[in-house]
Amino acid sequence: MSARTGMLLVVSGPSGSGKTTLCRRLADSGEVRYSISCTTRSPRPGEVNGRDYHFLTRAEFESKLAAGEFLEHAEVHGNLYGSLKSEVLEHIASGLDVVMDIDVQGADQVRDCTDPGIRRAFVDLFVKPPSEVELLTRLSGRGTDSVEVISLRMKNALEEMKHWEKYTYLLVSASRDDDFGRFLSLLNAERMRVGRILG
Repeated sequence: MSARTGMLLVVSGPSGSGKTTLCRRLADSGEVRYSISCTTRSPRPGEVNGRDYHFLTRAEFESKLAAGEFLEHAEVHGNLYGSLKSEVLEHIASGLDVVMDIDVQGADQVRDCTDPGIRRAFVDLFVKPPSEVELLTRLSGRGTDSVEVISLRMKNALEEMKHWEKYTYLLVSASRDDDFGRFLSLLNAERMRVGRILG
């Protein structure tokens, strides 16, 4: 009986593209495991350690970083974030698929990883809004952010969108249900790849 190795589905896209909603919905459906990041920031109200993030002290994070335990990491607004290599490898070795919702810099780090298990499992997807007008509409949709905040988020989103050509797959966002249907199609097609089956 042959067994399939799990895949590591790395998903990137600008704020407002819908990528996080897609990844969470896929994980909630039971189709994949959601990669839980580590962070040195304090938990926000309602966040649970081990569910939303692995909350670490800076010393704990830096110790793991020095030991080469992170698949990717970054410092954002003074806080450290990273994805543990062991968590991903454990799942894919047992045939479970893992989805990671990370920015383009994090995706570059995973793409450059030399671990053979990660390289074999790696699949990347960029989620792009259909137009700049739609992106601005989505970023303004909350109605709670100032014009300055929306302008900064728009600038960052446009910068991130310049990297889509690095990815194997591109999903131009439409409706949530349409996006999810195409996301599932990609997952199922990758599951049938001969290279994922071990004799």
